[in-house]
Amino acid sequence: GQSFLATTDRGYWASGRLQRDGTEIVDVSANLRKMVLADGSNQFSTDAEGLAISDNGQLFVSFEGQHRVSSFGDQTQTEQAMPVHRDFEGLQNNSSLEALAIDDLGRLYTIPERSGLRTRPFPVYRFDGTMWSQPFSIPRRKGHLIVGADIFEDRLYVLERDFTGIGFRSRVRAFDLNGENEVTLIDSQILTHDNLEGISVWRDSPETLRITMLSDNNFRSLQRTEFVEYRIND
Repeated sequence: GQSFLATTDRGYWASGRLQRDGTEIVDVSANLRKMVLADGSNQFSTDAEGLAISDNGQLFVSFEGQHRVSSFGDQTQTEQAMPVHRDFEGLQNNSSLEALAIDDLGRLYTIPERSGLRTRPFPVYRFDGTMWSQPFSIPRRKGHLIVGADIFEDRLYVLERDFTGIGFRSRVRAFDLNGENEVTLIDSQILTHDNLEGISVWRDSPETLRITMLSDNNFRSLQRTEFVEYRIND
């Protein structure tokens, strides 16, 4: 709970520290470093969305401009291409691979922002180190779209956002790693938070989960970049 690493949708790493008064975040310091992308001259290649970090520090990023997941040895290393699932090419522009997470076995999970229809579940794609599969889906409920994910203690946590025209509302649901045992942990009202898109789940005590989220202000002066935390007693 003292440091963070995030991505921006213009192709930068954002790393920094969280200053706390007790458990509450009271200040944030951050540094930006430009990603070394394979096609850095293409504006559509820079739209980084999801971030997952392996146990050995390898970085994985999902992009929604050019629908792909790439790997980086660290923040200074050049983007390395990874295999793609046949579905990726057909995903909607500006609504594709928003969420990315990694499990304890090193398998990656990515989910598109939109499923294509309100009645269609969100497909979950998994990379086993060699190839992608689509082992399960999670139900789409109300108007929320998927914007972030994390895996902690063999549960998939999905951050979702609904934009109503006057503001955002956010939701966090949790699933087993087969899409079953759905639980809603957070369901905020309109204007409670800004455009939350990043999520990290961790434990600050044996009895308490902490869910830390980060908003995207879309480079607009009327929006905020904010860190939001919830504590969940389980």
